[in-house]
Amino acid sequence: MAFKIVISNPEDGKSYKTEVDGAQAKRLKGARIGQTFKGDTIGMSGYELELTGGSNKAGFPMRKGVEGFGIKKVLLAGGVGYKGKDGMRKKKTVHTDQIDDDIVQINAKIVKTGEKTLEQIFGKKEEAPEGEKPAEESK
Repeated sequence: MAFKIVISNPEDGKSYKTEVDGAQAKRLKGARIGQTFKGDTIGMSGYELELTGGSNKAGFPMRKGVEGFGIKKVLLAGGVGYKGKDGMRKKKTVHTDQIDDDIVQINAKIVKTGEKTLEQIFGKKEEAPEGEKPAEESK
């Protein structure tokens, strides 16, 4: 079991990516959207994070309020997993609000900061100079 975790910092609007597997990933299994967990679980000592969503291996988004494990078809009129006219209801497939073995990506936001800065934990991001596009890979 392995997860990609996207961590959002509401203070500056930046996000950071990390990957966890093995024992670290097992600690997150069963957590629900809206729950908080210690950053020590993923190597961010002193931080506290809130689970805000994610997606499974087929690309279906996690949706708060859909209980259980796996994917389910639910009747939606808006929100996560719905694209269409507001007010029009559609039956859409979404993943439940609990983390299980099918989840690939987890989204979280920082609730409490630790002593180290995020740049010290994840390293400084290299940004392309203004006006230049990043180099594209050849096909």
